[in-house]
Formats: sequence, C-alpha cells, structure tokens
Amino acid sequence: MTSSTLLGSSFRSVADLWQHRVGSTPESEAMRFRLDGRWTSMSWGEAGGRVRAISNGLLALGVARGDRCALLSPSRVEWILADFGILCAGAATTTIYPQASDAEFVHILTDSGARVLFVDGDAAVDRVLRHRAQLPDLQRVVVFAGRSRPEHQVTNLAEFETAGRDFGVASPEAYLDALHGVTGDDLATLMYTSGTLGKPKGVMLTHDAWVYECEAIDALGFLNPADVQYLWLPLAHVFAKVLEVSFVRLGIPTIVDGDTDHLVQHLEETRPTWFAGVPRTFEKAKERMEASFAARGPVARRTWAWALEVGRKRSEVLQRGDQPNPLLRAQWRLADRLVFREVRARFGGRLRFLISGGAPLPREVGEFFHAIGLLLLEGYGLTESSGASTVNRLDAYRFGTVGPPLPGCSVRIAPDGEILLQSRGVMKGYWRDPEETARVLVDGWLHTGDLGQVFRTGHVEITGRKKELIVTAGGKNVAPLHVESLLRTRCPYLSQVVLHGDRRPYCTALVTLELDATTKWARARNIPFADPVDLTTRSEVRDLIGGYVDAVNRELPAFEQIRKFAVLPEDFTMQNGLLTPSLKVKRREVEAKYAPQLEAMYERARTPGPNHRR
Repeated sequence: MTSSTLLGSSFRSVADLWQHRVGSTPESEAMRFRLDGRWTSMSWGEAGGRVRAISNGLLALGVARGDRCALLSPSRVEWILADFGILCAGAATTTIYPQASDAEFVHILTDSGARVLFVDGDAAVDRVLRHRAQLPDLQRVVVFAGRSRPEHQVTNLAEFETAGRDFGVASPEAYLDALHGVTGDDLATLMYTSGTLGKPKGVMLTHDAWVYECEAIDALGFLNPADVQYLWLPLAHVFAKVLEVSFVRLGIPTIVDGDTDHLVQHLEETRPTWFAGVPRTFEKAKERMEASFAARGPVARRTWAWALEVGRKRSEVLQRGDQPNPLLRAQWRLADRLVFREVRARFGGRLRFLISGGAPLPREVGEFFHAIGLLLLEGYGLTESSGASTVNRLDAYRFGTVGPPLPGCSVRIAPDGEILLQSRGVMKGYWRDPEETARVLVDGWLHTGDLGQVFRTGHVEITGRKKELIVTAGGKNVAPLHVESLLRTRCPYLSQVVLHGDRRPYCTALVTLELDATTKWARARNIPFADPVDLTTRSEVRDLIGGYVDAVNRELPAFEQIRKFAVLPEDFTMQNGLLTPSLKVKRREVEAKYAPQLEAMYERARTPGPNHRR
C-alpha cells in the first residue's frame, strides 16, 4: 500500500473557502476572459460581488440548502460565478455537458430534480423549452448571454443578478446565513459520469471533498504567486472542476476561455505559466509540430531531427536524476536557441509545466514534450475520487506512470490487480443508487475498476480497465490500453484504435485515420482519392497502416498481436456518440456500431499470419 501524509481541513466548505479568498485579496486579479473580442480582467472583489448577487437571486426563488441547480454551458467566466453562487447559497451544482444529447440532459435534470438551470445562450434556452413538459421540477432558466422570456420563466443573468442585489438589500443577513450554514458533509456537486461502459451515474461529491483536493494540490508546492493558469477544459468535467476550486485556494490569476478552436492563438496572447489538458490535446500538438518541420526544407528537417535527438538524450539523463555533462549542456543550449524556443513560443513562451489527465497519456508523448523543454506531468483520478488522486511531481516524475498519491490519499492494489483509493476526496456515493454505491465503496476504499501497479518510489502505473480486459478464446488476458497506445503513438497516420478480441480466437482492431497526415502522405505519392472516406478504402493506405501494425506486433506476444484490422470511414467523436467529453472511446458503442466489420474479421476463425489484413 502506498499512502501520503494526512491533511487537516482548514475550511468548513467551498463557500467558506470562497469567502476567505474574496476577503483576503479583493483587489487582486481573479480571472481573465474575452469580452467583445478583447481580454479583460475581473478582481476577486468584483467576482465576490457577482457571486453574492447570484446566491441572493437563488435564495429569492426559495432555493434551499441541498437543492440542486444545474449548469449547461461551455466553459466561461459566468459558469464559475454561477457555480460558486450555487454553492454559497447552500445548494448543489449539477453539471451537464453542452454536447449531451437531449435524452441525456433531460435525464440528468429529472433524475437530479434540479430547480434552476443556468445556460449559455438563446439556442440552449430553445433546446430546454422544447422539452419543458418533461421537466416538472425546473422552475427557472437563467441565460448568460441571451434574452429574458418571462412567459417561460427565463431570465438573463444581468437581470437575475439585479434581482439578487435587490433581495440582498431587503434581506441583508440571508446570504451570510446560507453561506455559514454549509458544512463539509453537505452535497456540493452532483456530477454524472459519462463512462466508456454502462449507464451514467450521479456521483455525489461533498464540500469537504473539494476542500481536500485544493489543499492537497496546494501542499504539493507546484505553484507560486507569479503563476497564471489557462483554464479551457469543460467545467462540467471533474478534471476542470479540480482546477476551478484550486485556483480559488491558491489565489492565482486564471484565464478562462472555452474556445478550443483558437486555443493556440489565445495561449500566445495570454502567455500562461501552466495549463492542463487531456492526452489527445498533447498528442495532436506533437503531431502538428512534427508535421510542421517535416514540411520545411531539408536543412530545417535535419536541424529538427538533430535537436530532438539532443533533447531526448538530455531527457534520459534528467530522468535518471543526473545532470547533463558540459558537452550535452552546450548542445542543448544550441538546440534550444535554434529550434525549441520557437516551438515553446507557440504556447506563450512562459510555460513552466503542463498537466495531463482524464485518460491515459502515452509515454512517448510525455518524453517528446520533455525533449523540447516542456515538462508534461501525468496525473490520475476519477469522478468518484473528485478528480485527482495521484500526480507526478516537478522533481520526481516518471513517464509512463501517473505519479505518487496526493497528500492525504492512500493507494492499494487488490489481489486481482485493481487499484483501490482512500481519501477525503472519495465520493459520498451514487445518487439514489445504494446497491452500486455498496459495490464500489467497500470498507472505506473506492474500487476504481482500473488495473495497475505501484513502484517502490510510490509511482502508480495504470495497466488497463477490469471491465475492458480482453480474455481470448485461448484464455489469455489482454489489456487493450497497452496495445492501442503502442500502435497509435507509433503510427502518425492513425487517430484512434480499438482492440477487440474478447472470447475470440485472436485480436483484431478497428482504426480511424489521422486525415491531415494521411492526406498529405497520399498526395505526396500521387495516390488518387475523391474524398477522405475514399482514402480509407485505398489499398496503399491499408498497406501503410499494415506496416505499422506488423512493426508493433513484433513487440508483442502472439496472443496480443493484431491479426486483422479494419479502417473505418469516420473518426470517433462526441457528435457521433463514440467519445466521452474527456475524449475516451466508448467501446460498447463502437463495437455495436461496427459489429459487421468485426464479424467479418472472424468469418474464418483460423489464426492467420500477422500480415493478414482485411
């Protein structure tokens, strides 16, 4: 068992934490955001005034301690203000992804019994009103940037805050009475999982769970008063929620912007010192860097290759805990001046480190970023553990692992290899589901469903998912995560890989193409194709992918090798229902949708050679 030092709570609740921050540093910058196309700032005092107005607006509606209020919006400053407004009123926030289907958001609103819903704009209001008859508990919709519709009980945020301020004048004690009445055991967040398997469940997270998370992160000592965070992840996800609460505890300015289409441009403009993302963000950034230098002239390509080799050598030395020798230091300085400084400038030029979470990060990606001078630290947690349980340290990182436990968190490996967690961040249980709660919370330990191991240094490695473990017809256990990650990182022309083979005679794979890279490859070789879908059918492309499959197979035991694969006509996305909001593949949905392609690869159940492809 691996454990870390216990932490005592210094705040009674998230509401108490918020009030302390606003009162301690009212003039300091809290958040930076885009308004009418320009960056603007909000101080803690200004944020505190708006949160108080929102809380009073909810209290004026009769929202009581423990009531649920929902948020359906992309990440934006108003999301954060509404969230803390809900919490300071003693209510609990229910989060909904903007990409959720109509059936999903109706289910969440009805199952949670949310009384008030905050949305971003008129289109979201229209969507809600189409299903109004199915939402008997919903009393009010508050729209951040849209018009009020009194006939439908829709109020824009400015008017809602005005009403809240008026209520505060008439009932000056109501806000503080509500805030001081919140305890650590009270429900703070009802967050519905959107897992890769099974029906989404409402995870109950308390105020104390969030207080624990931000205090544990503070205890790591990663951050200092000069740091600036860039927060762009969906705030409906537990990963972003951790970052939201933590920046209040730490008091560091945070850039809030959910515009993913202009992420690189906005990083250059705002120059943060750190930010967090999901693995696919960093995988795509790596692919873009490599493609950019591959498209340049021969001198630039050779310089990039040389610099990358120098960076990798330096990284290997640092990973061992040693320091580069004088020659390698000189080579690194030259490589940094010629190549890497330009690359890092695309991220703003001031980054001290990056955090990856939400899904497994391929080891090769972490090592690549380290080679170019950016330390990418992987962490691990679940919605059920308030989002952060382990993380690599600035001075004790090990690529391919998710780091040691946070202070106050204990990790244990069960006899079957399952990772068990224990901390104040562990959920109270599943909403209205005592049977499932009892299944995963046993004797104070959270059964994560993840498989892993703990090294003597305390670093935890995730090796797979119990429910996703493939058991072949020959009785061999295969963890698909390892094989998928290996192929995806080896082959720059692949976007997604899903390994299949449970109770089958051999393993097969469904793959999707990285269209930009594959298109450039095909055009450089004058391979004709009508459109991207046509490209997925070309024999030359299949042979290209097959070469990488064969290379990966040579690194695997026979029972893990991919004997056949099918190239699919489209990528897995949230829009087609095949990805979760944290960009994890929904395996059951993928296998159900492409069942004919899978069955075709097992029509003749003899074991073919590794070069056999469909």
